Amino acid sequence: MNPSAATPVLLQHSVFKQFYHLTKPRVVQLIVFCALIGMVLAVPGAPTVSEWKTIAIACAGIWLVAGAAAAFNCIVEKGIDAKMKRTAWRATAKGQLSDWQTLLFSATLCIVGSSVLYLWVNPLTMWLTFATFVGYAVIYTVILKPLTPQNIVIGGASGAMPPVLGWAALTGDVGPEALILFLIIFLWTPPHFWALALYRVEDYRKSGLPMLPVTHGNEFTRLQVLLYTFVLFAACLMPFVYGMSSWIYLTAAVILSLGFCSYGFRLWRNYSDELARQTFRFSLIHLSVLFAALLVDHYVL
Repeated sequence: MNPSAATPVLLQHSVFKQFYHLTKPRVVQLIVFCALIGMVLAVPGAPTVSEWKTIAIACAGIWLVAGAAAAFNCIVEKGIDAKMKRTAWRATAKGQLSDWQTLLFSATLCIVGSSVLYLWVNPLTMWLTFATFVGYAVIYTVILKPLTPQNIVIGGASGAMPPVLGWAALTGDVGPEALILFLIIFLWTPPHFWALALYRVEDYRKSGLPMLPVTHGNEFTRLQVLLYTFVLFAACLMPFVYGMSSWIYLTAAVILSLGFCSYGFRLWRNYSDELARQTFRFSLIHLSVLFAALLVDHYVL
């Protein structure tokens, strides 16, 4: 193959990867997974062919708008990202993609995703998803994050919306079941994120962001992580108490929540960066398996 002919192909592939990574694929995958759980739980029994079609279209639309919010976040935080090891590799932080390129990419994803949801799902899902975009990209990223150490608590409302979006996509409204799922993710977010912030504290200190470990110290943050795991434990029991699920989910919820509380307690008593990493990783397992248990419970019983 002619090397000069191969270069444009490699360049296009590289640019595609840069734009793709701006959407924070792993985060978006979790968002869509939680939305999918909301959709499936909203339907009694197995979804029909028509409902599966709506589910697929809704997942695509939510994926696009969530990716748009992530890309917009990369524009706003490019200076901060450049100071942090965890994010310095992003194309916006390295100056490989301009603000206008990224803004156009974000706007395109948002418009296409919103149109898909409005035309082929329902207007309520579109407006809720767009409100989530504004909540994360503007209210959290632009206003709350640089202003208050409680940014992740308040801004966590946007991250807790996926099951609500999923529920609305299949039912056209927002029921109490969807709000229970919202509450679980809302309370899960602070201990999940603060575990990460504890072992990344120097990065956040350099960035100038008022994250809790920077403003209030390691010990106070560890206490907050522990307390939130206790409150989260109670919230995780609500699907069973409300009658959304039965003993399969309850068993998983108790085991997972005890595990999270155990990590929180050990982190509070005897801190290490490695234990904070383990707590962060377990938090991802906690949420994923918890929602998977809801799904299994929904179909088995």
